[in-house]
Amino acid sequence: MSSLVERIESDLKTAMKSRDQETLGTLRLLKSDIQYEMTKTGAKELSDADTESVIKRAVKKRQESIVDLDKAGRTDESDLEKRAIEKLKSYLPEELSEEAIGQEIDAVLSANPDESNFGKLMGQVMGRLKGKNADGALVRSLLQKKIGN
Repeated sequence: MSSLVERIESDLKTAMKSRDQETLGTLRLLKSDIQYEMTKTGAKELSDADTESVIKRAVKKRQESIVDLDKAGRTDESDLEKRAIEKLKSYLPEELSEEAIGQEIDAVLSANPDESNFGKLMGQVMGRLKGKNADGALVRSLLQKKIGN
């Protein structure tokens, strides 16, 4: 069992003992997502990297829910989702800063000064940032600013 999954299960037990229903619900859903991923891939256990990707998907799903809840005027449930996202993000490594992402974009642009195909540039930047926990939407917006799209 990966250390990240062990940490999640330990926090789940702590939430049960302290009767923290909000954390308990968030972690139970996360554990369910991890179990589903294991079943889907046929793996007996997930690596930390695979577990991180499951957590990122859960965060993204909740962010989409927040947008829908805000549109519907359900701010109380939206706040609950925001707190759940913060709990989930505590299991992820620190995200790269805009400056670090900007440096990688500059490196790709200087290596390909004549390239104007956004898709190719984006692919190269994301390839350089693979495994460094960079937000794809942030990378896209910074790259668009730099190339003037």
